[in-house]
Amino acid sequence: MEAKTGDKVRVHYTGRLIDGTIFDSSEGRDPLEFTVGAGQMIKGFDAGVQGMRVGDTKTLQIAAAEAYGERDEDAIIEFPAENVPSDMKLEPGMQLSLRNQYGQPVPVVVLEIREELIIMDANHTLAGKELVFDVELVEIVGAKPLIITP
Repeated sequence: MEAKTGDKVRVHYTGRLIDGTIFDSSEGRDPLEFTVGAGQMIKGFDAGVQGMRVGDTKTLQIAAAEAYGERDEDAIIEFPAENVPSDMKLEPGMQLSLRNQYGQPVPVVVLEIREELIIMDANHTLAGKELVFDVELVEIVGAKPLIITP
């Protein structure tokens, strides 16, 4: 049985950048469970798992557009320094969470601190990067075992 759209699957994975730097892995944890084609995963990962069989391993090389997208310069935010609580000491590289107009959290990274503005980046930390995943399909949840009878 091959993984297809709508199947709930469990996979072990290691995600790394092109230079080999590992940014995430399921090693030492339970396998990642998701529904293929449901938009729960980045496009390239979702598409790469389709057609795999339990026990298959595969290396997926995923372009930025099929991962977390290209960097968006419109996601660089100029935040008024006067809106930062006086007891909060910001530093470049610090990760924060802002809220958008709908009250949803938006993770940002402080890029620069100016006298009147704090420059922040709301791009995903992996935006603009090509990613490589080593994937093993561990289980198709609910799949019936194949029984061959004479």
